[in-house]
Amino acid sequence: MGKLATKQKTMKTNIALIGFMGTGKTAVGRVLAKKLNLKFIEMDALIEQKAGKSIPEIFQQDGEIAFRELEIEITKEAASQKNAVIACGGGIVLNKINIDRLRESSRIVYLTASPETILKRVSTGMGQRPLLEVDDPALTIRNLLKFRKPFYERAADITINTSNLVINAVAEEIIEKLAEE
Repeated sequence: MGKLATKQKTMKTNIALIGFMGTGKTAVGRVLAKKLNLKFIEMDALIEQKAGKSIPEIFQQDGEIAFRELEIEITKEAASQKNAVIACGGGIVLNKINIDRLRESSRIVYLTASPETILKRVSTGMGQRPLLEVDDPALTIRNLLKFRKPFYERAADITINTSNLVINAVAEEIIEKLAEE
């Protein structure tokens, strides 16, 4: 009885999608949640809701540290949910406490894409990407990816490259890989 109770207590009912901006966390998360009949949690939207302003406004008015503090708070709330697909912000891995909290309730899926693919995907919404409000967004993407990659890899249970995949195919691949675990 003791082993069974422990196993049930530690069962992970959430899927957390991590990865750099533009890798498809939100788009794939919505489709994945629908396919698996789970609720969808978009952390950036929750952060904006809690702050009462957009992420670019948080960065501009309060700074990145204030944003990261909100992110820790929202991660705690999201990780405490059950039966959810959680689309995490690109920098969630920068605070180990976030990954530790997610790991308790979630299988963590790392979505990757090439720097060129990311630039193409995010260039349509540049005003919404505070970290890319720079002279050379391509260089910034490469540098941030290089820095963050080991954090993403350490946190991930599963890794999927989304560069050449459509949203539905990524969701299907996640479902297949999770079934193999």
